[in-house]
Amino acid sequence: MWVALALVILMIIALGVSIFQVSSLKMQVDATRAENEQLQLTNDQLQLANEYEAINSQFARYEDQALQMGGDTIVAKYNAAKNKIEQLLEELNSEKKKSQKRISQLQNEIATLRGLLRHYVAQVDSLGKENAGLRAENEQIKNQNQQLSSRVIEVSKANENLSERMTLAEKLNVTNLSITPLKKNGKKEKKVTKAHQLMVSFTIPQNNSTPVGNKTIYLRITSPEGSLLGNAGTFSFEGANLPCTTKKTIEYAGEEIPGVTIYWDVNTALTPGDYTVELFADNYRLTSRHFTLK
Repeated sequence: MWVALALVILMIIALGVSIFQVSSLKMQVDATRAENEQLQLTNDQLQLANEYEAINSQFARYEDQALQMGGDTIVAKYNAAKNKIEQLLEELNSEKKKSQKRISQLQNEIATLRGLLRHYVAQVDSLGKENAGLRAENEQIKNQNQQLSSRVIEVSKANENLSERMTLAEKLNVTNLSITPLKKNGKKEKKVTKAHQLMVSFTIPQNNSTPVGNKTIYLRITSPEGSLLGNAGTFSFEGANLPCTTKKTIEYAGEEIPGVTIYWDVNTALTPGDYTVELFADNYRLTSRHFTLK
């Protein structure tokens, strides 16, 4: 009775640890995604701020020429757009949590500023004036954008890694894997050379992250000589078709399934030695172990 009680307590502890680990992973993923979103918005703000500084510097170089060309209206519109941008940047810098709405508003204002600069440069170009300084500033912006793009790529890769971890969390787990030679009456056979059947048994623990439903489990048993036993067709795995010894479909509801058994009727001469047992499901290799059968 005490042994049974101890086993129940251990199973409850193991279940609690499993649920805690999955919950912690989900919380970590959510927190990291939120952090990455904020990082992306911060990167957008930095890129826009750099673009604003470059545009402002370019316009300042030719502000006197704009006034001499009778461009009072352009300068007035430019200063109005500039004041809005500086106000937005100040508000964004004071916010702990970035807002996509604010970033979009900043993009629109900088687009207005860029349009004013483009209009003025067109006037300068129409007079045949070269603007080497503007080309240098554009090259600087290009380099800054490349650096920001590299950072965005790093963030995207981090998100891909998190997605892969979440995908792995959905994989069925397998424990207590064993292979047993059986006699014709279903009892254990000590010598594999006399086996009528090979029985593979295992337990599928609870996993709240695994989608429920029918699961087809494919079994591969490889002999000591390296040949696959049985021929129950093929299944898809990592873009290729693998032959299997046999297969079994189970109903998985998210709860632990103890004592799952898959039988293979021996139809060839077996020899003592090391046998490899592999289980596959949902395009995953669930487990792979070696067993020595006498």
